Amino acid sequence: MNHKIRVMMVDDEARFRVATKKVLERRGFEVMTAESGEEALERLDEMPHVVVLDIRMEGMDGLTALRRIKERLPKVPVIMLTGHGTGESAEEALAAGAYDYLGKPCDIDLLAARVYEAGVGAGPDSETEKTVGEVMIPLAEYQTARPSQTLDYAVRSLRASFAPRTLSGSLIESGQRSLLVVDGGEVKGVLSVRGLLDALLPAYIHADLPSTASTIRYSPMFWKGLFTSETRKLMGLKVADVMTEPPHPVDIEANLMEAAYVMACMNQRRLVVMDGGRCKGVVREEELFFEIERIASKGGGAL
Repeated sequence: MNHKIRVMMVDDEARFRVATKKVLERRGFEVMTAESGEEALERLDEMPHVVVLDIRMEGMDGLTALRRIKERLPKVPVIMLTGHGTGESAEEALAAGAYDYLGKPCDIDLLAARVYEAGVGAGPDSETEKTVGEVMIPLAEYQTARPSQTLDYAVRSLRASFAPRTLSGSLIESGQRSLLVVDGGEVKGVLSVRGLLDALLPAYIHADLPSTASTIRYSPMFWKGLFTSETRKLMGLKVADVMTEPPHPVDIEANLMEAAYVMACMNQRRLVVMDGGRCKGVVREEELFFEIERIASKGGGAL
């Protein structure tokens, strides 16, 4: 992003405030926090660009705080956070001038996208599209491995990357389902489940054999217990022995259609985002999906 978007995070849950502040700051936002609606009103003189406000709080509830914020700063977009079973409150918040509302637990990627959109003033009539760099996951936040690490360690890390990571009771990060293999700041490859399956197959399957032997080498009757034995062999290898080619690069200033084109035509689920020859982050299918959903949610269907 070209300028710092100042976000006020208002929530009475301390863990949520701390976790959200830390993650949003890593993504380039300037974040201030308030633990109540009363404190948020006291700090409005600091002129936040965006307010993220929980509906259910002790003391002044979020809807009351929303109305008072809009009285003082009517142009400041306020994103409401709603818990389960608060659909009516969410509708009331929109009627009171809320910019948007998100449910808890909240996916940090989606929250960051909404905050950015609100902060730059994007709306249903805006023709400004984000660049790849504006939706990417920074490299520091993407799970990585080194080529020299053992595959046993990398497999455990890869397993951990599958599940969304809970940062607090109300904040999660989407699972990655792959590891970037990085050495000296340079992306050397990727470790994915598909790559592991390819490496798991015994060497003779890939060998050039006479056609008459093909029915024997692929016969399941010889493979009982083979999955287990080959897996144990793999664990003695290094990441460099199993990693596949790195994801296709895309420039940090590229538009999203270019990223969509590369993913679709080159069968890529993720791209490495480059700036001046250095990897700055990763853009996945999920980031493009969030943009599709964002545009769809603003209306403007078929012309």
